[in-house]
Amino acid sequence: MDRMLYVAMSGAKETLHAQAAVNNNMANANTPGFLADLQQFRSMPVFGAGHPTRVYAMSERPESDRSPGTLDHTGRDLDIAIKEGGWLAVQGPDGREAYTRRGDLQVDPGGRLVTSEGLAVIGNSGPIALPPYEKIEVGADGTISIRPQGGESNQLAVVDRIKLVKASNDQLQKGDDGLMHARTGADLPADAAVRLASGSLVASNVDLVGEMVSMIELSRRFELQVKMMKTAEEAGAASATLLRPV
Repeated sequence: MDRMLYVAMSGAKETLHAQAAVNNNMANANTPGFLADLQQFRSMPVFGAGHPTRVYAMSERPESDRSPGTLDHTGRDLDIAIKEGGWLAVQGPDGREAYTRRGDLQVDPGGRLVTSEGLAVIGNSGPIALPPYEKIEVGADGTISIRPQGGESNQLAVVDRIKLVKASNDQLQKGDDGLMHARTGADLPADAAVRLASGSLVASNVDLVGEMVSMIELSRRFELQVKMMKTAEEAGAASATLLRPV
């Protein structure tokens, strides 16, 4: 009965991992630019001494859904929506360049242009820092223009340009930090053809109804696997009773 118990146990464990991934997708259904994680199960033999006579289930994230979310108009000056499959370059938590479609930007107390998660936005020569300003505009090509404090109403000065890149699906992979990284580890070059829309955000591409259906399916699968473990326990107890000396 150990084979039956092992398969059911490993299946229940991996089902919990899949539920965690679905929960993460549902929690980010309203996060701008979020890309839903995909999930799949596959069988894996247990290698060790002797022949691999045991097989367990494994849940894994093969990829992320790269389809763009809907475009939501906000009217906020520092909300940007990247178009045409482009990406916004930011400085990741590890200091390396990473890419995202989350465009709800803000200016921190130090004058740095950052995402809502506090990640510095990359410009022509590194993280973008802005001087004090009264008004800010972001052009379709990523150019940042400001009206300095005390400046004339028609006075706009270009201070930097947001780095926008374009990459195919096989060039990027999603990291544990939720950001996209170049598979080669090298920074991608800026692409002047990428455009953005100011005053708008790219919504999450999570299919909330589909994720809820997946959660219900996974919950039922977990219950079935727990029942299988209980059945294995009962069968083992019955076998022990039959083999007990009279």
